[in-house]
Amino acid sequence: MFNWLKTKISDSIIRYLERPVWRYRPFTLITEEDLKTYLEPGDVLLIEGNQYISSIIKYLTQSTWSHACFYVGDALGTDENGQKLCLIEADAKGGVNAVPLNKYNHFNTRICRPSGLNNEEKKNVIDYVVSRIGLQYDMKNIIDLMRYLFPYPPVPLFFRRRMLALGSGDPTRAICSTLIAQAFQSVKYPILPRIEVKKIKSADASFQEKEIYHIRHYSLFTPRDFDVSPYFKVIKPTIESGFDYRDITWSEDVDMPFNG
Repeated sequence: MFNWLKTKISDSIIRYLERPVWRYRPFTLITEEDLKTYLEPGDVLLIEGNQYISSIIKYLTQSTWSHACFYVGDALGTDENGQKLCLIEADAKGGVNAVPLNKYNHFNTRICRPSGLNNEEKKNVIDYVVSRIGLQYDMKNIIDLMRYLFPYPPVPLFFRRRMLALGSGDPTRAICSTLIAQAFQSVKYPILPRIEVKKIKSADASFQEKEIYHIRHYSLFTPRDFDVSPYFKVIKPTIESGFDYRDITWSEDVDMPFNG
């Protein structure tokens, strides 16, 4: 009886968190064709979501990005509408699943590409993510879910990342970036490691500074980390396609602040 009640309450919370926010509008539109042209298998696609939980994650991470997908190219088949299932994502309701690129046609997006992975390492990362498809998360931990009901929790800035990782771990792992972080960590590829500087005594008795990298726990990663990571290249299709600002046709009207 108690488990049934917990399930009902958690389902209600998830439905509430997945409601779209009012009047979402992208800054600029990167077309699906542009994304298809410039995405490569192994890329991370960041998305500015339009759901209630998206606003919370953006607030807690002080970032534009609230969701992350992993691009696998032609590794999977198509859906019932013939759309190629080329993105893998994790969410609170559906667990880990594959979706077509057109799901995010009308959202702000950013491509983040790991640098220096060889073909075998990239394949291992892709295989790791693909192997998790179908994995469902236990979303019955009400306490873990309830932290997302407060859009602007009065917590210090340094604690906000930890707030995303509180609880038993199941609803935390349903956050998209944790799955992707685990995949890259499986080949020891850095995202935002904790770097410790140690003084090492050399053969001539002098001391030299050496950087020791520590792997952060996967639950501490957020979509923003792929954007600010020094080990991921940001790919902007508009620039890659040969953008020339001289080709822009400007209106003579100037938008006033109240026009948005």
